[in-house]
Amino acid sequence: MTGVPPHQARDFVGARDHSSLGRVSAVGAVVLWSAGNVIVAQFDMPGLAIGFWRLTLGSLVYSAFFYAGGRRIGWNEVRMAAPVAVLFALELGLFFVALHHTTVANATIIGSLQTIVLMAVAARRYRERIGWWLAGVGAVALGGVVVVVVGGVSGEGVGLNLRGDLFAVVAMLLFSAYFVMAKEVRPRIDTFTLQTTIMGIGALVLLPMAAIDAGRVLPPLPSWSQWGWLVLLMIIPGTGHFLMNWAHLHVTLSLTGILMLAIPVLSTLGAWLVLDQALGFVQGLGMVVVLASLVLVVRRDARLQEVQTT
Repeated sequence: MTGVPPHQARDFVGARDHSSLGRVSAVGAVVLWSAGNVIVAQFDMPGLAIGFWRLTLGSLVYSAFFYAGGRRIGWNEVRMAAPVAVLFALELGLFFVALHHTTVANATIIGSLQTIVLMAVAARRYRERIGWWLAGVGAVALGGVVVVVVGGVSGEGVGLNLRGDLFAVVAMLLFSAYFVMAKEVRPRIDTFTLQTTIMGIGALVLLPMAAIDAGRVLPPLPSWSQWGWLVLLMIIPGTGHFLMNWAHLHVTLSLTGILMLAIPVLSTLGAWLVLDQALGFVQGLGMVVVLASLVLVVRRDARLQEVQTT
């Protein structure tokens, strides 16, 4: 596979046979993450508490299956997964903080800029060939995302809130770092072990932030109905993380980076279908532009992979 540094080349032997499944897995992850945003919108609980209890629940469930299967997590796995978990938890916490200090539109648009960061890392770190075509399609898709987000803004506007926007920028950079770090460790740790460790350590990292936000040592225990929503979050966007972590070993960072642009679009579409939120004509055009661009990117990646394997 192209774009793999020498120290990881051996880990990609045989991975070419899974490139098609890797693309499907990455697309599935993006769809599930988008659905997760719609679920959170219906969840009556502070954002940091949602993040903490979601990771705690996931850690307990994954650990139960992990240990029931006779497996154990060693110190070496914890050491490799810890930076990934810390980055993920800090990003999750800071993004929720950003939403308290800036508009959803600002936070969403700033979050979309991670595609540019990931493509830059892909070109420099993994020597992936971005090219003018891919960069151009990515720029068009990013423009479509802005149209979708701004087109749905009414009274709150897209105004500037420096403090909140700064938090959103830092959250975006942390998520980009989490994405890259997960890809880095995947050749040395299996997906299930990585996922289980990330959720356990992530919950511990997020606990102080959630406690400060709640004004108590431990965020209030969720009600029975809230536990139901948390289970959905663990199953749907949680499975999205599992799929993307698996896909990291089989697809390029530039591809997954561009696919991330689908999240605000699919979330907006889901909110229209499920929550009856308004969807304007301009937003619809923006969605078509983004999704059509991403279809072109995925098909091009498949053709290039087919050429490389023949």
